[in-house]
Amino acid sequence: MKINANLIKTGNVLKHKDKMLEVLNTSVIKPGKGGAFIQVEMRDIKTGVKFNERWRTSDNVEKISVNEQEVTFLYIENESFTVMNNQNFEQMTISSNLISGKEKLLEDGMKLILEIVDEKITKVKFPKNIKVKIKNADAVVKGQTASSSYKNATTTNELKILVPPHVKEGEIVLISSETLHYIEKAKD
Repeated sequence: MKINANLIKTGNVLKHKDKMLEVLNTSVIKPGKGGAFIQVEMRDIKTGVKFNERWRTSDNVEKISVNEQEVTFLYIENESFTVMNNQNFEQMTISSNLISGKEKLLEDGMKLILEIVDEKITKVKFPKNIKVKIKNADAVVKGQTASSSYKNATTTNELKILVPPHVKEGEIVLISSETLHYIEKAKD
């Protein structure tokens, strides 16, 4: 489907130069003289290579429709993980390359969203925030709480994160699934 370049949003999938590209970031630039243009940071879905492209806001680009499917995580085995389709209860095995670096976030029964382009799974989306339990945390150094500082902590699923000085062992905190950074203490 053709759209104007000024309608490109983060998360869109575009077909450009015979490649499937995921939009990571956009910025519209309005120079003092001449027409506005849009700077788009994209990543090739197949190779993972990032690059930038500029279009005039009036140019047309090819947007690919992305289907989303909610699944439930079941288990990891070797270089793949298995999920269950929540609609028809079919099981699918997916390459761990799609979640590289986030394997430790997976928990039994976790709801994930698969992005599918042309019958091929291109991305696995985690919930925005994930609850983790602190297994151990460094001791607080006297005077450290005066400034906004962080200390090292390890979660029960062996993730190493930085937390504020007030977080103690055994507490449950929320972390961002995108950046793996501490957000806040869990409310319940």
